[in-house]
Amino acid sequence: MNKAIFYHAGCPVCVEAEHSIAHALDRSRYAVEIVHLGEEKHRVSEAEKAGVKSVPALVLDGVPFHINFGADLAALK
Repeated sequence: MNKAIFYHAGCPVCVEAEHSIAHALDRSRYAVEIVHLGEEKHRVSEAEKAGVKSVPALVLDGVPFHINFGADLAALK
């Protein structure tokens, strides 16, 4: 099964993206994990290593896709 990680910070842009994109993924093809970086600050470095520059972002099979622009990742440190 492929892996999808949706990183967000809880802002309105992020929540809208989560409902529109992360929940629309085919759960039979993707194991989806949603990570709220505002609540899980220890995972910011993980997001950086995955290539995430801003949130909301979706990482599919190790490839980051940036959605709109809610917050720079540096602001979450």
